[in-house]
Amino acid sequence: MNNNMPSLPTSDFTHKLVEAFIKIGLIFLLLSWCFNIAKPFINPLAWGVIIAVALYPLHQKLSRLLGSREIISASLLTAVLLLIILGPCAFLANIAGENIQELIEKLHNGSFSIPAPTEKVASWPLIGKPIYNFWQLAATNLGELAKTYAPQLKEASKWLLASSASTLLAILELLASVIVCGMLLVNGIGGHRLALSIGKRVADHQGEELADLCIATIRGVARGVLGVAVIQSLLAAVAFFAAGVPGAGLLTILCLFIAIVQLPTFILTVPSIIYVFSIHDTLFASVFMIWMLGVGLIDNVLKPFLLGRGLDLPMAVVFIGAIGGMLFSGVIGLFVGAVVLALGYKLFISWLNDSSDAQKQ
Repeated sequence: MNNNMPSLPTSDFTHKLVEAFIKIGLIFLLLSWCFNIAKPFINPLAWGVIIAVALYPLHQKLSRLLGSREIISASLLTAVLLLIILGPCAFLANIAGENIQELIEKLHNGSFSIPAPTEKVASWPLIGKPIYNFWQLAATNLGELAKTYAPQLKEASKWLLASSASTLLAILELLASVIVCGMLLVNGIGGHRLALSIGKRVADHQGEELADLCIATIRGVARGVLGVAVIQSLLAAVAFFAAGVPGAGLLTILCLFIAIVQLPTFILTVPSIIYVFSIHDTLFASVFMIWMLGVGLIDNVLKPFLLGRGLDLPMAVVFIGAIGGMLFSGVIGLFVGAVVLALGYKLFISWLNDSSDAQKQ
């Protein structure tokens, strides 16, 4: 049987195959090299894009009020964000510095002492006796406490040092993200055109719809995260001030920060519950405990409703994407996970619809 299909000599085929592999390898090497160079800046850049997308409607309104001065509007928003971040950080650093200095002076003078616990602490169910014994030992013999719990104190100091370093790095990344956000807000129109171009290149006629979906998902998640954080901090503030907890205002700010970064508010509310039980009667302390436990759990109820609000997507898709993304890659995964799962869902539904249309034809 004659085969009229054109064929290449074996040597030419091998040469072209090797050449293709070399080109693919060089492209892969270049992409890997670019990724490693840009890797330290990926998080700040991603956060900058997320913040810019979330704030762009506000930027447009402010720009119109200022007579279409986009640079001034972006500068004002950037300055406000920097103040929101640096203000509490400076306040907390000042308080911590004063407390550390006072502690050093007391240790130097030998006047440092821990007040002894009341008998009421020992009567608490389950945790009362261990807390009372630890507290009593700390109040009467601090040196013996250090010897008894030396391994635990060593591990706690390592954890505290590592947490402080990671917190400082996170703050620096957040500051860099705000600066990136300001630059992106100034070039918002160009950024939107770039997003549309990438969407059309990837998904052809659906590109614009997918780009708009990404923007809407980011804003929906931002509303959900910030909305739940504000509600939690306001409810916690009511309890802090009603119970007369020292530093109630500062605790409210910390609760807001903890809720925004998606840490459990129990790390703040549990110590306050223990303190309230030590100074108030059992009935008041029990009501305070129930209220604060409700504050810690309310995000499980509110978040699913707020995350998917205003989106043409099932609520479960955004919620699962946000929570799964956070478990996979931290706080930034809240946004990335929701966007990725939303895009995957839309592409899957589009594929199903195209298959159905093809079968009908």
